[in-house]
Amino acid sequence: MAHEHNHTEKMGWTIFLNIVITVAEYIGGIYSGSLALLSDAGHNFSDVLSLILGYYGEKVSEKQATKTHTFGFKRFEIFTALINALALVAVAFYILFEAFQRLHEPRNISLGLMLGVGSIGLLGNLISIFVLNKEKNASINMKAAYLHLFYDTVSSAFVMISAVIIYFTNYVFIDTIVSVIIAFMILYSSLDIIKNSIHIFMQGVPEGTEFDEVYSLINDVKGVKSVHNLHIWAINSNNTFLSCHVCIDKTVEKRTDEVIQTINKLLKEKYEIEHTAIQIEENNICKTGIVCSK
Repeated sequence: MAHEHNHTEKMGWTIFLNIVITVAEYIGGIYSGSLALLSDAGHNFSDVLSLILGYYGEKVSEKQATKTHTFGFKRFEIFTALINALALVAVAFYILFEAFQRLHEPRNISLGLMLGVGSIGLLGNLISIFVLNKEKNASINMKAAYLHLFYDTVSSAFVMISAVIIYFTNYVFIDTIVSVIIAFMILYSSLDIIKNSIHIFMQGVPEGTEFDEVYSLINDVKGVKSVHNLHIWAINSNNTFLSCHVCIDKTVEKRTDEVIQTINKLLKEKYEIEHTAIQIEENNICKTGIVCSK
């Protein structure tokens, strides 16, 4: 719990920092005329929403299970991660729309203001990703928040590079090109989060866990005749659940607890699966296969 509290505390600081960056870049983008800077401000605004949702998601997911929510609230982090990723997609399409408009209506750009504000954004984002770096793999929710910040740091760097190129070449269209690059980076970063979130919502087998390997692991335990109705799913990015029916032979019919303990030990050691429901049977009373199709 102390480690989870550390997550939320760090997210609190990054929320404050990104609010400052967003306001600065939005004002700077308006006055400088830079779409790239406005794009970065839009991405930063999505960062703020992402971090607020992520913060709330972490707090809610810490709540204990109840009689009405027997799995607890851990899946809430997946919900917030999905919303964050969808918000990124919306921001990306808005930037592409604005870039298309700018191709037909080029605007003058104040390079000094663009470069100055871009520098503030880059510095703020570098500090933010440094703060959350150690927490990025703690959950899919934290990963989504971190990706927001990482790609915003990259886009801030692009803003500054484009300002330098425009200064030396006077190619104002570079600002629009950079905006399009930022938009596609945002889309790329969000699609993986969306795919993983939907996979968890659909109760798919978690990444890194091979169904056939788990089946063989259980089936090879001494005294096990067969395994059926095997289900493997995750409720969030860190907690995997498993349920199955195990048919045993007569050599272990009085030692069923030992069989269950052996299976649980192997599952924890190899796949870090700690939440299991194993039904012991002498015969396949369900008349089903490895995967239940009913």
